[in-house]
Amino acid sequence: MTDTAELPATSREWHLVSRPVGVPKPEDFALVEADLKQPGPDQIVVRNKHLSVDPYMRGRMSAAKSYVAPYELGKAMLGGAVGEVVASNADGVSVGDHVLHGFGWREYALFDAKHAVKVDPGAAPLTTYLGVLGMTGLTAYAGLLRTASFEEGDSVFVSGAAGAVGSQVGQIAKLKGASRVIGSAGSDEKVRLLVEEYGFDAAFNYKSGPVSEQLRKAAPDGIDVYFDNVGGDHLEAAIGSLNLRGRIAICGMISVYNNTEPAPGPKNLARLIATRGRIQGLLVGDHYDLQPQFVREVGPWVASGELKYRETVVEGIENNLEAFLGVLRGDNTGKMIVTL
Repeated sequence: MTDTAELPATSREWHLVSRPVGVPKPEDFALVEADLKQPGPDQIVVRNKHLSVDPYMRGRMSAAKSYVAPYELGKAMLGGAVGEVVASNADGVSVGDHVLHGFGWREYALFDAKHAVKVDPGAAPLTTYLGVLGMTGLTAYAGLLRTASFEEGDSVFVSGAAGAVGSQVGQIAKLKGASRVIGSAGSDEKVRLLVEEYGFDAAFNYKSGPVSEQLRKAAPDGIDVYFDNVGGDHLEAAIGSLNLRGRIAICGMISVYNNTEPAPGPKNLARLIATRGRIQGLLVGDHYDLQPQFVREVGPWVASGELKYRETVVEGIENNLEAFLGVLRGDNTGKMIVTL
């Protein structure tokens, strides 16, 4: 028997209508009205309250083969979302429950209940399950501790450090005993935030001069770990400052996502021979086994205020696309959230 509140007849959702070439343009997308059906067996309907927009979504807009299926043209796009169940035809999920799921970019989502994870709005604000306690937080935790094999006393460099992942990487490194944490960001305001609020030991604006020179000044004794969200000149600079047996975790390369030609690789890869350095790619989907440990350790830091986070909130489904484009431009400080 279906447990249901009153459902609207339609729901607005964003479709990809053409594959972007270079920087995505508004005409590549359309906000459309779609019919909203009652849930079938083992399905639920969720009224989305908060949506996530993330850099990885740019890759899904391409038809190129990747680690995740591309968005289909003329169909609703996907992304992290948290919301309230308003209709349920599934055991164990009731109207009024709050759930985390992957059917964002829309006002209402109809899907199989097995894809929903219950969350407690009383334990933490709902938006945190998309950011600091969600996929971005786990990305930071697993990437630093497992992929980059962080050890107490390491010197750590983080690019894109004012973003949702980068800001958490730096703070976790400090909480776990890093000797020095350095961050790069794209504005003087974000640089101040890194040092004054997030507790980084040093930070610099990558637009103010060559990254390699600024990194050498900020980390005169070199770095043991580099957490890469940017690629390009940041990766080359990190290799140049890498200490013996240094580790580099490649989480993202936002600097090249909109390129129409292949970006040149770092010119100093041979330095990895002398340093016995290691570069390893990172996908959070490989590390969901760490989720319980992550929540146990990071949850209390968030609750106590030891681990701080910022959110940039954009209101309204009609502004979902602009929020995503803003992430690619670096407009956000911390996690970019669309609140409906």
